[in-house]
Amino acid sequence: MKNNQMTPKRKESLVRALNRPKVAGYIFILPFMIGFLAFLAIPMILSLGFSFTRYNILESPVFIGLENYKTMFTADPKFWKVFGVTMYYVLFSVPLRLLMALAVAMLLVKSTKLSGFYRAVYYLPSIIGSSVAVAILWKRMFASDGVINALLKIVGLPSDIAWLGRMDTAIWTLIILAVWQFGSSMLIFLSGLKQIPVSLYEAATVDGANGIQRFFKITLPMLTPSIFFNLINQLINGFMAFTQSYIITQGKPRDTTLFYTVYMYQNSFTYNKLGYGCAMAWFMVLVVGLLTLVLFKTQKKWVYYEAEG
Repeated sequence: MKNNQMTPKRKESLVRALNRPKVAGYIFILPFMIGFLAFLAIPMILSLGFSFTRYNILESPVFIGLENYKTMFTADPKFWKVFGVTMYYVLFSVPLRLLMALAVAMLLVKSTKLSGFYRAVYYLPSIIGSSVAVAILWKRMFASDGVINALLKIVGLPSDIAWLGRMDTAIWTLIILAVWQFGSSMLIFLSGLKQIPVSLYEAATVDGANGIQRFFKITLPMLTPSIFFNLINQLINGFMAFTQSYIITQGKPRDTTLFYTVYMYQNSFTYNKLGYGCAMAWFMVLVVGLLTLVLFKTQKKWVYYEAEG
């Protein structure tokens, strides 16, 4: 028993080792590293391997090389339709969400007694917007006998619109939901607006610039770093959208609202083609990565960073 007990010198040396800055840093990041490896890095590596296999979860994976990718690009007509639907959704939802966020941020930039309350209210949809409960509520709102048609009837407009059943309106119900979730972008824009020096506006006013000129010559250029940051985040979120399509429309009518992530989920767990689903996932990673790279490469042409010093 005495041999197993730690001597005072060993205890002291252990305490000294643990108190070193590097060791303390490693201990603090250890929970994150474990989570990163267990739930992100290792699953990503496994999914990359599965993308080259025929794997139905119930049986062992069988290596088939690039067969999944060939099927995806040449033998699955539904794939390109789903990809086009997702691109359409991102193309309209991301800019509209950023415009709404900027407009609300400019309304809230002036501090009042209720500013905190208003900011919390406007941010709330971003917290609950992707939940199943909100998706079900949204589905009921746009039903034939829902709130939207009831409001249209009150103002004397056509009120028999099947929003979720028409090919030209179903996708826009999902886009409107995405625009409604502008809270996080709004807070980032609000922070950026508060960083713009008031002296710039004062100088522009003295020079005779009106509100529109001040917005396009001062506000917008100074906000380009915030716009760039929000654009990257919302672009990624747009391609990752899942709940809206899965709960509200189930991809109907005729797959016009079937998002890429939903189709990937169906292949992986409904059709038991996990290998094919992994291949789809890695193609989307490549697409998002390329779009992000393009934005980073072009930022020097439109993003203004104030010179340091």
